[in-house]
Amino acid sequence: MKWRNTYLSDFIALIFPELCQACGNSLLRNEELICTACTYDLPFTNFHLHTDNVVAKQLWGRVDVAMVYVLLYFTKGGNVQNIMHSFKYKNMPRIGNKLGSIAGTQLMQSEQAENIDIIIPVPLHPEKLRLRGYNQSAQFAQGLSDRLLKPVEIDNLIRLKHTDTQTKKSRFSRYENMKDVFKVNAPEKLEGKHVLLVDDIITTGSTIEACGIELLKVPGLKLSVAAIAYAE
Repeated sequence: MKWRNTYLSDFIALIFPELCQACGNSLLRNEELICTACTYDLPFTNFHLHTDNVVAKQLWGRVDVAMVYVLLYFTKGGNVQNIMHSFKYKNMPRIGNKLGSIAGTQLMQSEQAENIDIIIPVPLHPEKLRLRGYNQSAQFAQGLSDRLLKPVEIDNLIRLKHTDTQTKKSRFSRYENMKDVFKVNAPEKLEGKHVLLVDDIITTGSTIEACGIELLKVPGLKLSVAAIAYAE
């Protein structure tokens, strides 16, 4: 009976409560992953309303992009850091789907996102993918796809090298670290397409730049960028 299932769910939740991945408090019955209060207080960038946003300016002169969109601002010690830590290290791929759905809802308000053809996540090296179990950028891409109704392609842009961590590297060192890392497997499938390149966190933009340079070798390709968070 339905009421028995409800009581059972409530009993399990009492013993093993699901916690908000932002603040750590117990979630209510109709909440998922992030509580209502934290969702309301997330530091949204509203970049879908501003084409000349700070990340777009960061990429000017480095890679030709039609649109740059980021969902959230990332600050150390903030709720977004807590969410991203759970997403990346606590085997919670659903966080990416949820954030992708929120981002997709915002992008539906942007005229620049209307003609997107394909969503491509920044790839992980197979070794790292095997260790983590999933590509967080691909999970975010799937959430976007569910809202924008555009296909996700995960096997065309591939990562050739397992690079060192970008943390604490200078901007130039990050660029050098990412040179010749990515390759497009089947460029003919992307000719004349508007590609939305998706990453989890953008800092200096070196990863996006390296992917973008390879993608833009494809004839007629138009490139846009979307990410979960921007860390200054």
